[in-house]
Amino acid sequence: MMNEEFVYNNMRKSSGQLTFAVLLRCMALGVLFLSSCKIDNDIPYPIVYGNITALEVEGQRAGEDGGNVQAAISTQNRTVTLYVDDSVDLSELRITRLTVSNEAELIPDSAACRDYARFPRSGFTSLDDLPLSMDTRMDFTQPVHFTLRTYQDYDWTVTVERIIDRQIMLQNQIGNPIIDTNTRTVIIYVDSEQPLNAIKVTSFNLAGAHGTVAPDPTEFDTFDFSSPVDFYATYGWEEVSYRWRVYVYHQESSGVATGDVFARVTTASLNGSIQNGKTPVVEYKTQSESTWTELSSSAVSVSGTSFSASFSGLQASTTYQYRVSVDGVAGAEQSFTTAPATPLENGGFENWYMDGKVYIPNVSGSSFWGSGNPGAAQFLSNLTTPTSDAVSGQAALLESKDAVIKLGAGNIFTGDFALDGTNGILHFGQPFTTFPTALRFYYKYTSTTINKIGNSVGELENLRGRPDSCHVYIALSDKSEPYEIRTAPSKRQMFDKNDANIIAYGEFISAQTTSSYQQITIPLEYRANNRTPRYIVIVASASKYGDYFIGGVGSTLWLDEMELVYE
Repeated sequence: MMNEEFVYNNMRKSSGQLTFAVLLRCMALGVLFLSSCKIDNDIPYPIVYGNITALEVEGQRAGEDGGNVQAAISTQNRTVTLYVDDSVDLSELRITRLTVSNEAELIPDSAACRDYARFPRSGFTSLDDLPLSMDTRMDFTQPVHFTLRTYQDYDWTVTVERIIDRQIMLQNQIGNPIIDTNTRTVIIYVDSEQPLNAIKVTSFNLAGAHGTVAPDPTEFDTFDFSSPVDFYATYGWEEVSYRWRVYVYHQESSGVATGDVFARVTTASLNGSIQNGKTPVVEYKTQSESTWTELSSSAVSVSGTSFSASFSGLQASTTYQYRVSVDGVAGAEQSFTTAPATPLENGGFENWYMDGKVYIPNVSGSSFWGSGNPGAAQFLSNLTTPTSDAVSGQAALLESKDAVIKLGAGNIFTGDFALDGTNGILHFGQPFTTFPTALRFYYKYTSTTINKIGNSVGELENLRGRPDSCHVYIALSDKSEPYEIRTAPSKRQMFDKNDANIIAYGEFISAQTTSSYQQITIPLEYRANNRTPRYIVIVASASKYGDYFIGGVGSTLWLDEMELVYE
């Protein structure tokens, strides 16, 4: 109800610009607000969320599955998860960056701080921002709790996991070693023709890349594994040694490599195991072909007992057969099917229909594209409309307008919109399960000076007076549901391109006015090569910070002939 009071009071100040009908509505809202007030005049504090927006530490790295080095931040669960390499001492881990929303007060876990009195009480983008007297070291051997204080307290949990890369490689080794960290035992299989008492060891990182092992079997020409051997491993962050027992056994080898394929649209990747010292030959063909095509040696890489192969130039929605040969012996024929090259629905923006006075950028009955029109049309006018000023047929016209109390930014996105008072609740994402390589479209843009600033925007207040920018981005996500976006300052929840569920991302930003259509291609940068999308998110706005009600009145973006690229 506080939002309605704000709307009413501000509209009264600008009553000369309002229609009589709108004034009546505002008066009604004011009556409703007054009737709901308690006599004791208790005014609640506004809801201002305290969120961790970025966190970095020394030695930070990607997880075991690769992907993004950046921390995985969940504003819904108020958790942060990140990974560090095996040189890091978790008991004295230094935080190098910790930023928070809404200038929240930062209250660290006193038990985890190396020096609680010297830990910063506000967010910081780097250690250079802090006085030399500050100490950001904490004990992350257990999850650490932070409290972010605004008008309320928000409790966050930060978990840091150390990744220890144990690489072991013996002469004629078959497959990867079996490593049990609980019992500190390792089982390794070698070819039956390999003498156990004279094995060449090329890699033996029991304690990770930064640790040491005694005795070090790589220092000997050969090493005797005919009976179980005890080794003492010392990790890079401590001086204590731990005893490990290593067993080496014979195993019959067929000499044939094994592996699995992850197929995309025009490419596929094969990852498998092979006997150490062997080189695989990979061949493939379509089901209808009789002749096999051999992958070039540059498309196949071998590392110890692991190998990978890359297929390119494939056809969409096509079944291929492949086989892997070692020493002239071919393995079993296996198959994979490439993903479809799914086109973008209504990417040319030819199809529109009216729902009352609201323009909908879809064929009637479809809900693929959404916009802020359902909200804007009630108070102002449509922000996103069809136009004949197009490359072909019709285009989408996105215009940022003055909604008296705030900016209405022209926008279009894959998803849907719901009105929350004078704010919006948006759901970004439509079901999608394939792998485009880029987003291509035509655009032109008129940039105006930013003259509208929303409430509770922090440092974004400094954008006033600068040229406005258009923003177009695409993301593929394996999240189980669309992203919920809330624009109300008290409930603000924005799209995070660094979200852990984002598989691929690309964006285009420009503050340059262009009088004629230009073609733009946004490449998709894949952060994971073995995950399948569930949703596609495409968002375009005439004002980059329109979701904060920041922008320039009159900034206008034209979009046409938008398509997904599969190359």
